[in-house]
Amino acid sequence: MTTTIDRDQGLIHINAAGVTLEGNLIIPNGATGVVLFAHGSGSSRFSSRNRHVAEVLRTRGNLATLLIDLLTAEEELVDTRTAHLRFDIELLADRLVGTSEWLARERPNLKIGLFGASPGGGAALVTAARVPDRIKAVVSRGGRPDLAGAALAHVKAPTLLIVGGDDTPVIQMNQEAYDRMTALRKMIIIPGASHLFDEPGTLEEVARLATEWFEKYLR
Repeated sequence: MTTTIDRDQGLIHINAAGVTLEGNLIIPNGATGVVLFAHGSGSSRFSSRNRHVAEVLRTRGNLATLLIDLLTAEEELVDTRTAHLRFDIELLADRLVGTSEWLARERPNLKIGLFGASPGGGAALVTAARVPDRIKAVVSRGGRPDLAGAALAHVKAPTLLIVGGDDTPVIQMNQEAYDRMTALRKMIIIPGASHLFDEPGTLEEVARLATEWFEKYLR
């Protein structure tokens, strides 16, 4: 995997839901859409997996990417001990909504998509339900869409659920969420992949599928 973003490349600070969040926004020439990443539990915007997917979105899909820390540095310190904020879906969604407001204001020419991993998948879907006119597509990688609860029925954005074939509990969670949704949606199971998609070629397949999905709906 290649991860060419350094810590300062495209560095921005966003005021969202009453806090200041740090992110990396990179916009290729001619981009028509931007993908906002909601990282998984215990992760950050420096996640090697999300960075790899983001790089593929930029280079193959010519899409802008915004990798952002949804928790402040102080909150992350607390969360390393308690692990409760990473599953606070409403809090994460509040900040995703705030970030999407910033994007709509600062980059009104870019259609917004969401890429969520683990609990970030649930937060992405809650966000899509809250601002359906703003979010144009959602992709969840090994996500927990079940955590979106009643919001699932209110999602309007085309949604792609990607799950590892060996991630049995999460397959069931995604299937149940899929059945509760009414939006255009698709669920793809990648054979031989675990929850983290560490197996050779599996993360590359996630990146390919996500790129095709966002190219279709953010053009």
